[in-house]
Amino acid sequence: MNSAVILPSVPEKEVLFHPELLQKFDINGPRYTSYPSADRFHNAFAEADYLGALKRVAGAHEPLSLYFHLPFCPNICYYCGCNKIITKDHGRSAKYIKYLAKEMAMVCAAMGATKKIPITQLHWGGGTPTFLSHEEMTELMHHTRTYFELLPGGEYSIEIDPRRVTEDDIALLAELGFNRISLGVQDFNLAVQEAVHRVQTIEETQAVMDWSRKYGFKSRSVDLIYGLPKQTPATFKETVDTVLKMNPDRLSVYNYAHLPHIFKPQRRISEADLPPAADKLDILSNTIERLGEAGYVFIGMDHFAKPDDELAIAQKEGKLHRNFQGYSTQAECDLLAFGISSIGKVDDCYSQNVRTLDEYYAAIDEGHLPTLRGLQLDQDDLLRRELIGELMCQFALDIAAFASAHQIDFNTYFKVELEELKGLEEAGLLEWQGSTLVVPIKGRLLARRVAMTFDRHLRESQAKGTYSKVL
Repeated sequence: MNSAVILPSVPEKEVLFHPELLQKFDINGPRYTSYPSADRFHNAFAEADYLGALKRVAGAHEPLSLYFHLPFCPNICYYCGCNKIITKDHGRSAKYIKYLAKEMAMVCAAMGATKKIPITQLHWGGGTPTFLSHEEMTELMHHTRTYFELLPGGEYSIEIDPRRVTEDDIALLAELGFNRISLGVQDFNLAVQEAVHRVQTIEETQAVMDWSRKYGFKSRSVDLIYGLPKQTPATFKETVDTVLKMNPDRLSVYNYAHLPHIFKPQRRISEADLPPAADKLDILSNTIERLGEAGYVFIGMDHFAKPDDELAIAQKEGKLHRNFQGYSTQAECDLLAFGISSIGKVDDCYSQNVRTLDEYYAAIDEGHLPTLRGLQLDQDDLLRRELIGELMCQFALDIAAFASAHQIDFNTYFKVELEELKGLEEAGLLEWQGSTLVVPIKGRLLARRVAMTFDRHLRESQAKGTYSKVL
C-alpha cells in the first residue's frame, strides 16, 4: 500500500530557509530512520523473537537489503558517535570477517534458505570499511555472494575515508560489485580538522572522486558536518564551494550533536570552540542557498541531490523510502544486519546485535544469534511508521487514501494529533490541500517536528532530551 502524493514542482521564489521558524522549533527529536526509534528497543526482545521474524519472511522470496557494520578505524575522530574500535591490528578484522560469515550462515539457516537469497541493496558502514585489506574485502564479499545474490540494478554502497584508500582500493571495490560511494569530508578547513583530529586534504578527496568515475561508480555522495569546533560561516562556505567543484551527485549536511556524556571522544572537544547558535544558523542558511544555486534539490533531513539523481527522481514520483541506511529508491524491504551493534528490520520486528566483539564472538561460538535487544511492532506502530515515512520522504500524505487503505476514521484515530497540528499549521510548518496534508517548502527543514506529532511513543515518554536537535 502506498498513499504517497506526487508533489508539484517547486516555484523558484519559494524559500527553504526561514530562521524565525528554525529558532522557534529548535528542539530535540528522533531522526526517524525507523519508527519507533531505536531508543524504544528493549532487552525483552531476544534471539527467539528474531528467529521467529526470520522464519515468517522465509517464503516471501522478495529481495532483501543487507548491512554490514565494520567497526575498525586506525585513528579516532573526536566528533564521531559511531560504535568503533580503534586499532591498526588486521588480525582483529580478519577474525571478524570469519564471524560475519558464521552469522550469515546462521541467519540463512534460520530462514530455511535452500538457494541464494536475492538482494537489491547492500551497504558497508563503520567505523571505516576501507580499513579492511584487499584480502579481507574479497573474503567478505565472497561469503556474501555464497549466501546472497546481488541483483542487477541494485544499490551497493560503501563508506569511504579518503585518507585511507588508493586507486587500487577503488578498482577492487568496483570489481567486487560496489556501485556507490559515500565520502566523509566534514570540513576542509585545517583548524577545524585539527580540532576534531581528522586532517584530510582536498587532493586526497578529489583523487577518490576521480577514481570512482574512472571505475564506473554510479553515484558519489559527500558528507559534511556543520557545528564543529572552530567553524565559521566564512570557512564553511569555502568548504562547500570546494566540494561543489568536485561535482558530487549527493551531499549530506549533518548538524553536529555535541553529546560528550554519551560519546566519550567528544570530551576532547572544547565547548568554547563550538560555533554559537547564530553562526550555526548562518552556516546552514549559506549552505542551503549555495546548494540551491548549484542546482541541488533538498531531499529531506540533511540530504541534497542533483535533479537527475535517483533520489530526486524517486521523490518526485512519490517512490522515495527511508531506512537505517538513509534515503533509498528501493521499495521498503526487509533488512538483514550483520556485525556488532547493527540494526535490522525483518517482518514486523527490529533487532539489534550486541555491541562488543567479545559478546559477539561468544554468542556465535555458542550457536546463538548475537541479538541484544529489539522491538516487535504492533498494528499501531506499523500504521504510524508508514505515515511518518510518507511525511519524511514525500512531505505529504493523502489522508483519505491513507484512511481507506488502513480502514480507519483518520479524524477519530488521530484526534489528539490533529489538534496539535493546528499550532504547526499556524506557524507555517504544514498546510492542507483538500484532504492532503502537505509540508510546504518553508516547513521542510522541520519535517521531523511535524512527524513527531504522530509519534505515540514520544508523546507517552516525552523523552525529547535524549535526541539530537531537529536542526
